[in-house]
Parts: sequence; C-alpha cells; structure tokens
Amino acid sequence: MSGLFITFEGPEGAGKSTNLQYLADILSEAGAEPLLTREPGGTPIAEQIRALLLANHDEQMDDDAELLLMFAARAQHLNRVIRPALAAGRIVISDRFTDATYAYQGGGRGIDPERIAVLEGWVQGSLRPDLTLLFDVPVEVGLARAKARSTLDRFEQEERAFFDGVRNTYLRRAALAPDRYRVIDGSGSLASVQAALQPVAQWILEQWRA
Repeated sequence: MSGLFITFEGPEGAGKSTNLQYLADILSEAGAEPLLTREPGGTPIAEQIRALLLANHDEQMDDDAELLLMFAARAQHLNRVIRPALAAGRIVISDRFTDATYAYQGGGRGIDPERIAVLEGWVQGSLRPDLTLLFDVPVEVGLARAKARSTLDRFEQEERAFFDGVRNTYLRRAALAPDRYRVIDGSGSLASVQAALQPVAQWILEQWRA
C-alpha cells in the first residue's frame, strides 16, 4: 500500500471531529486531498450497522453481539473504502478505528482484549494505522461536552466507570506504542489543540511525499 492511514481516537467529547476537519483542511491546501471517513460506518451497509449500534433498544444488546457488529462494519469499511484508497495512494483519515474497540468493548465492557485481537487479525490482517492521534480529556469534561451538544446515544448514556475504563485503555495503549500514537490534550482551547496539530500535519505530508 502506498497511501497513509491516519486515525483519530478519544473518549466522548474529546473534540475529534472538529480537529479532524482542521487537519484535513491543512492537508487539502497542500494538495493531498485526504479521504475522510468514520467508524462504525463509512459505507451504506456499515452506516446501517452504526445506526443499530448507537440506537437505544428495548432489548439489551449483548456485549459479544456489539463486538461482532463493530467488526462486521469494519470489514465492509476496510474492503470497500480504506484498502482501495490506500492502494491508490490516498491519505485516509478515519474518525475512530480498532483502538476504539479495545477502549469501548475492552476497557468499557470488559471483553478480553485477546478476543478482540483475534478478530482484529482476522478482519484486518497486517493493516494497522500509520499514525493515531489520541485526543485525551478528563471524563467529566468529555461527558459535559457530549451532553451539551446533542441527545445522548446508547454509549454516551453509560455509567462513569465505563468511561473511566475507556480512557484508561486508550492511555495504556498509547503508552505501549509511542511510535504510532500522538497524545493531544483535548481539554485546552481550540487554538491550542490546533497549534499542536500543525507539526503533525507536516509530518503526514512528509511521509506521504516520501
């Protein structure tokens, strides 16, 4: 693959979406024209799975069903969008990827990470992000932002312990793979966060042009 795969990760209210667009604008101005996508979602079928995952249901969704739906959407997304774009030399930026599964279904739900790893290997093979930007915010800050912006989805309505598990898992994974992760303090001002993204954009452009 000749493209570059960038993922944005973080707990609720971390500011991923706003800053993803900011980074994409910098890259576009430099002539890179990145492909922006998201998980779960990214294709019509995967977006239908996303709607099922985020909606509130009278029937409680089993944790294993949730995990398998995440990877079903990911398989569709990878094979229909991400892999073809990378093969064409594009920069692909995804709002969440498999790190979110380790954080939410692993850290939040308590699913054994080794089980997640089996599905990761099956669905992705050797494909991993070239760079993961982890936007970190204290749980209370992120939840307050989430509540202020819209009606809460099924995940956003979880208890505090769930989100503690999500954040802790993200930070632990970042500490174990510092070459892939860049941890960005998402609790500061928008200007400070975007200032931290500028050297990241230059790194991405250098790697893409190499």
